[in-house]
Amino acid sequence: MTWLVTGGAGYIGAHVVRALLEADMTAVVLDDLSSGHERFVPEGVPFVRASILDADAVDRAIVDHGVTGVIHVAGFKYAGVSVQRPLHTYEQNVTGMITLLEAMERHGVDRCVFSSSAAVYGTVDVDVVTEGTPKAPASPYGESKLIGEWLLADQEVAAGLRHTSLRYFNVVGSGDPAVFDTSPHNLFPLVFEALIEGRAPRINGTDYPTPDGTCVRDYIHVADLALAHVAAARRLDAGEPLERAYNLGSGDGVSVRQIMDAMAAETGIAFDPEIGPRRPGDPPRIVASGELAARDLEWRMRHSLAEMVRSAWEARRASAL
Repeated sequence: MTWLVTGGAGYIGAHVVRALLEADMTAVVLDDLSSGHERFVPEGVPFVRASILDADAVDRAIVDHGVTGVIHVAGFKYAGVSVQRPLHTYEQNVTGMITLLEAMERHGVDRCVFSSSAAVYGTVDVDVVTEGTPKAPASPYGESKLIGEWLLADQEVAAGLRHTSLRYFNVVGSGDPAVFDTSPHNLFPLVFEALIEGRAPRINGTDYPTPDGTCVRDYIHVADLALAHVAAARRLDAGEPLERAYNLGSGDGVSVRQIMDAMAAETGIAFDPEIGPRRPGDPPRIVASGELAARDLEWRMRHSLAEMVRSAWEARRASAL
């Protein structure tokens, strides 16, 4: 069995590739390097530099490497930017999904694990998000991920595709010092770059109805996330049933203030965060239940907040960027 990992040169995709290798499963990477890095691809893993919009390249990757399943991680992932670039977002995430599914159908590839997003839920008004929480995406990014899930479900009916979608919130940490989060929009990289440059990281809003007044979010370790992708792929290979979608969450969450305290402790850099006003639309708390994933995908939180911060910081310091 050979799994094609689209976006396998990115932060999350590269961890998925490593988890596949550790499980003695064969991986092939397809990535256009628009946000990924070729050096994140482990030595010996075939790498195809191409966009999922390039149908011929996807066809060749599937045929040349005997692909039997796809873990689809590639896509445009910046929710905030997607509001200014909706057409680009839909092209990458919806047209890209269609191109991929067409190639899979042409070559009889009938299993897919989709890297979806908690952005499909939008701004929620419940304490803990479950898979049944109403979907109300608040950005083109979230909409495009939900459409991706619809496309998979429709292909299940039309062509017998076996699939599942993994929805998650804030992915942090590092499972390999050679791989770290390079996003210019995520909290951990923003804090690290501020500390490296001698600036104080910023907290947006300290007057929320939460225990310490800052937003509470669900942070999960990227290595745990990767293991869930592999568990899903194994079940598909074995012909075992899966839900159409799973939340990967802690059921609890941590606050931005707790993140900042952990950053100071693990980096050894003392700082007083800059305090700014709330950002429009930021809900006080978003936390997901991972009960279904724990039942089916061996999902659990294997890392503490301190370990998440420490591993991410060590990987960032080991980088040449």
